[in-house]
Amino acid sequence: MHQKNTPVIIGAAQVTQKKNIKLPLDPINLVAKACNKAIANTFGEKLRNGIDTIYMSTISSWIYEDPPSKLSDLLGIKPHHKYIAPISGNIPQLLVNKAAKAISLGETKIILIAGGEASYSKYRAKKKGISLNWPKPPPKAINEARKAIIFYLSQLENQYKLTNPTFIYALIETALRATSKKSLKEHMKFIGKRYERFSEIASKNPYSWEQNQFNSEEIITPSSINRIICHPYPKRMVANLYVDQSAALVMTSEDIADKLGIDRKLWVYPMGGADLKNIFYLAQRPQLYDSPAIREASRLALKQAGLKLNEIDVFDLYSCFPCMVEIARREIGIPDDDPRDLTITGGLSFFGGPFSSYSMHSIVSAVDLIQSNPSIKVMILANGGYNTSESIGIYGNIPPYKPWNNIDYIKIQEKINAQALPEPIEQANGKFIIDAYTIIYNRTNLPEWGVAMGHLESGERTLAFIIADSETLLKLEQQELVGRIFRVTYDPELKSNKLVLYS
Repeated sequence: MHQKNTPVIIGAAQVTQKKNIKLPLDPINLVAKACNKAIANTFGEKLRNGIDTIYMSTISSWIYEDPPSKLSDLLGIKPHHKYIAPISGNIPQLLVNKAAKAISLGETKIILIAGGEASYSKYRAKKKGISLNWPKPPPKAINEARKAIIFYLSQLENQYKLTNPTFIYALIETALRATSKKSLKEHMKFIGKRYERFSEIASKNPYSWEQNQFNSEEIITPSSINRIICHPYPKRMVANLYVDQSAALVMTSEDIADKLGIDRKLWVYPMGGADLKNIFYLAQRPQLYDSPAIREASRLALKQAGLKLNEIDVFDLYSCFPCMVEIARREIGIPDDDPRDLTITGGLSFFGGPFSSYSMHSIVSAVDLIQSNPSIKVMILANGGYNTSESIGIYGNIPPYKPWNNIDYIKIQEKINAQALPEPIEQANGKFIIDAYTIIYNRTNLPEWGVAMGHLESGERTLAFIIADSETLLKLEQQELVGRIFRVTYDPELKSNKLVLYS
């Protein structure tokens, strides 16, 4: 539907900093490099002077005072409106959806959206004792940075040491595996083959952090260089956050793009988009392996785009962990044997996962694909939290079927929220049916402890530690524990529930 203020992407770029560069750019300068590249690729200085709005993903690897102003100074622009989003993996797509609405409503003219990290250089410097010539964060900025963190765990979930996202997603993975009816070995082979394809795509992407291609066995088999973090995840199944990557987009309206004289062959439309959230705390979700937010958001985005699912040519499904890809595939309705690729970058394990900015690379890659082949339609899913905040985007060379300025998801969100279970039981005693679990390993590849999420005979949800020696934990790991019944008891000294493994 053509309108004067129909939003369109006119510029996009991404940057990957070399691993062993002597003087690595700090994150904000790395972001500025992507922004300058996006501007230069589009219309140069004339475009630069017209940018009136800047949106940023929060930078996690270094702290700055007022990052949007700092970036504006580096770029030599003076935007009237600056916005920095909280830390969450869905942010890049959410910002595109936000920008599309703002442009449609005539609230802004040209928006620059950017994000990036230099976590690898920071990590390498610390490990090797290298002094970085990066600006020192002022104390005020450190306090402000803490406000950008979204705490996705309840107090009870936090009590069970689930602060590592890998542990949470491992719980989800075991719950998902049980619904597939696959054995433990079958499930690992299934994941391995999918990630083998992701690795192949990443190996051919010049912006990928990991250029080596790994086969299924190399991905799923623990080794000295692929240590197991927790059941069932070795390192190559987990998002690699230690990367130096940045990306940027320039968005405006059709009217302004025309006035600037930008070649229509460069125009890429956000054809549809939606932002929804699942029930915030994992333990209060009726099912641990689904995502009503993805289901509804994908349906809404397709409706806005005026497309059917079979008209999408390629996807980029957020791949922080294998279960997220599979949940998204199921909820969107992509058949299990569908030949269409589920990533265009190579995914967070192999392409790289620059914290909140990964999906910016997906969007830039989608823009590149469509500019090269205008018939292509791309769907992107960006996920934040623990299968919590979901943002969908559909991209192509034609305007959306329905405009961006009449979208309201309040009732749908309320319907999702209304399904929340009561808060979990803190002190549990009795029969405990396992819904999900994981076993945590140390750096010497030995299991140390485990945690399970499940429900009592009453149906009430609770959590419990799995405490045992390494030998017992290894034996448990060879079994499917989802659906198994154990006795759970509250331990006053531990101030937590624990499973009784022997009676």
